[in-house]
Amino acid sequence: MQFSVLMSIYKNENPGYFRDCIQSLVTQTVRPDEIVLIEDGRLPDELESIVGEFGRLCPQLKVVRFEQNRGLGKALSDGLTHCSYPLVARMDTDDIAFPDRFEKQLAAFERDPELTLCGGQVLEFSGSTDNVLRRKMVPVTHQEVLRYAATRNPFNHPSVMFKKDAVLSAGGYQHMPGFEDYYLWARMLAAGAKCCNLPDFILYFRAGEDVYKRRGGWKYMKSAVHARWAIHQTGISGLGSFLYATAGQIAVSLLPNDARGRFYQKVLRR
Repeated sequence: MQFSVLMSIYKNENPGYFRDCIQSLVTQTVRPDEIVLIEDGRLPDELESIVGEFGRLCPQLKVVRFEQNRGLGKALSDGLTHCSYPLVARMDTDDIAFPDRFEKQLAAFERDPELTLCGGQVLEFSGSTDNVLRRKMVPVTHQEVLRYAATRNPFNHPSVMFKKDAVLSAGGYQHMPGFEDYYLWARMLAAGAKCCNLPDFILYFRAGEDVYKRRGGWKYMKSAVHARWAIHQTGISGLGSFLYATAGQIAVSLLPNDARGRFYQKVLRR
């Protein structure tokens, strides 16, 4: 089965992390047929140089450049139109894929032709993959995903592989800061998409204080409430689930950074 990998990069990415990500893609047991890299705004010379190295190392690379940074949702929406194959795998430019990630996901699609979206479990790390901090576990079966989605994002976004046509039919990625993926999954689930997560760890997710800082403050809180309402309107959650999840979101958003970090680490991770 042929597939594309979809990634977006912008000027503040760490060059060393980007190199590690690239290495994990080109050493897969099943290599992508195409890698679509969206440059969301102009990159500094060091990052642009690595993109050039990447192209020489991986002839499957397709670079799409935009002059202005427009945000992840719009970048991925445009990027999806440049993906040539019916299956698309997401990847962030600072994460590291397990060597057999794509092999395992392709096998899941081959086993079940009705499968639309397949993610997996991730390990959060800092520095090197020898320093694993936590496990970020998500539900495995379709029914478990449906129940979980009523209050929380049921997928680790950079771990997913999906059918391009199903994503486009659901309206594709839309501008919903911090919730671009969750909103998309909600629309797909509401439309009847069959989904699952592998029980296996397939991705190392780079964690740090910035992850929690981005999820706090009044601006984020207001965006989160707006996104929660949009997700609720898809029909995947009842009013009680919406109120429960939104109240928790507001409380966590307004915590100090340190306290919010401890909450994510102790309550929302394992």
